[in-house]
Amino acid sequence: MNWIVFVILYLFFVVIFNQSYKIATKTLIKPGALTILLETTGALLVLLLIPFFEIKFPTDLRVYIFLLASIVFYGISDRLNTTIRSGIEASTFTMIHQLSTVFMIFAGIVFFKEPFIINKIIGATLIILSNILIFYKRGEGKLNRYVLLGIIANIFYTVALFLDVNISDNFNLPIYVAMTLGLPAIGILILEKIKFSEIKDELKNGNKKAILLTSASWCLSIVSQLRAYQLGNASVVAPLCAISVMLNVIVGYFLLKERSDMLKKSIAAVLVILGIVLIRL
Repeated sequence: MNWIVFVILYLFFVVIFNQSYKIATKTLIKPGALTILLETTGALLVLLLIPFFEIKFPTDLRVYIFLLASIVFYGISDRLNTTIRSGIEASTFTMIHQLSTVFMIFAGIVFFKEPFIINKIIGATLIILSNILIFYKRGEGKLNRYVLLGIIANIFYTVALFLDVNISDNFNLPIYVAMTLGLPAIGILILEKIKFSEIKDELKNGNKKAILLTSASWCLSIVSQLRAYQLGNASVVAPLCAISVMLNVIVGYFLLKERSDMLKKSIAAVLVILGIVLIRL
């Protein structure tokens, strides 16, 4: 299939993912347990796609080392994101998640001595301004916690991306996605000492349809996005994927009744998209 098909699939699945994830957190009991449940289910579901992709594994040990390191950082990011999603609207989460692009740019300049390109800096600035516009609300100190967690989560996510560059090309894609979802779940299970009964309670007391939908759309959005990047040009794919920000604002308005500050959200979404376009020029 053409890369544009996978971009369209990504936009479809990622919107479902963000909306259903927010619904799933409304019956949240223990964030760690819900994260494990979602990651494990997604990891199992994506294995059904194995026959549709080439079976291959890397022979270079360094690839597995980088994969293991990236999984650690993805796990931390995923765990924090469950807490963040429970405290902010789905539409605004997609905007703060774009901070990872900003961190990628500055990390590239600082650590990899990449050239200082003015359009990338302007693009990064627009993304930062969009988040300031969305999250600055005078007198709401509680929100600051989620903003701080969002920044921390995106730092870990950015580190994972740096370690993860081109690793997916070395694996059967569904198996790769299953590892990046399933292994972090095991890490969270061990480190947070989550009991299986707590995971069972999340499923028993939670919105089962939302949980299944979140898990399925999570793995499918990852597969679609990675495949789009593999087949297409990153400078074109990234801005198109950023359209998900505006789509989440629109869908959130109708589905989740996220109707506060719609003007600010719309302006912020446009700033994010413009920022991504400038960065990828």
